[in-house]
Amino acid sequence: MTPASLDTLFTWIRTESPTSDRAGVNLMMDLVTAQMQDAPVAVERIPGTDGLGDVLVLRAGPRTDEPGILVMSHLDTVHPIGTIERDLPLRIEGDRLYGPGIYDMKGGAWFCLEAFKDVARRGTAARPVTFLVTPDEEIGSPITRPIIEALGRRSAYALVTEPARDGGQIVTARKGVGRFDVHVEGRPAHAGSRHKDGRNAIYEAARQILAIEAMTDYSRGITTTVGMASGGTAMNTIPQHCRFSVDLRVETVADGEAVTAAILGLKPQNSDFKVTVTGGMNRPPYECSEATARLFDHAKSLAAEIGFDLVSAPRVGGGSDGNFTAALGVPTLDGLGIDGDGAHTLQEYGLISSIAPRQKLMTRLLETLR
Repeated sequence: MTPASLDTLFTWIRTESPTSDRAGVNLMMDLVTAQMQDAPVAVERIPGTDGLGDVLVLRAGPRTDEPGILVMSHLDTVHPIGTIERDLPLRIEGDRLYGPGIYDMKGGAWFCLEAFKDVARRGTAARPVTFLVTPDEEIGSPITRPIIEALGRRSAYALVTEPARDGGQIVTARKGVGRFDVHVEGRPAHAGSRHKDGRNAIYEAARQILAIEAMTDYSRGITTTVGMASGGTAMNTIPQHCRFSVDLRVETVADGEAVTAAILGLKPQNSDFKVTVTGGMNRPPYECSEATARLFDHAKSLAAEIGFDLVSAPRVGGGSDGNFTAALGVPTLDGLGIDGDGAHTLQEYGLISSIAPRQKLMTRLLETLR
């Protein structure tokens, strides 16, 4: 990387942009807009809703009605404001560039935007190219899913700049993701003088959590996780309320439907409690279709020409916006971003040496996908 390119990437990392911080996310959208100013790229900026940042739709390439190439990046991160000052300072250690969001996924978004801009300048895109930059992927893309699906239906291919896996592997399949919220209501009472009158919502919630966790079936690729729970008001009070969230991952649409029905159908152990469940599948499974396999083979041949071996990872547990396009039948390649490790942790880093070859791969994909 040139010093100027590295400085630009540093600016991206310093611009902290957790999903909930609309101002920070929109500063990132400002940086992308500025990045495109000297290129023949049409920029559409869609105001965010529900307190979330804006959406960018960038268009370049031949002006035809044929299905195009959809490239997708998100610029929201999971790290709260101040992480770069306190817990994950921006620094280079050998080939590793550390900083919040560098791996997931600002590094990949930045160099793929550079590839897009270069192709636009030289007029070498094989098809119309739409680059969608989103503010809400880390919370399930609640405001951008309709945009993703609308653009996906008009696309011949989808390319996603999420980070590479385990040594630069590409992603051709992901699990589907479900998210649920459970509310258990019991009966409050004084824990000393009226204990037998109470119905402990936390106790009933624990029963429900055991039932949910028992739905995990590794042989079928099904996992259920209760990752957050809260309840009660005081140590000496039988708690009336307990709430917890459920994360579901599945490999097939059928399993998603079956486990969703089981979670939504949770019943209390007795009529003294009330159990209310909301939610459902947030992202459909992303399965490796024959068309996606052919797309991967094409990318693999391009990578060989560039000088590196491209490998497809086993099915990935985490979801992405590629789940939406794959579910529509659009050949989808994911994991095209930076190589590194530590997504969502305070050890997050990207490998600087992965940027140039993977940027070239994105360039060649935009130039050769016909």
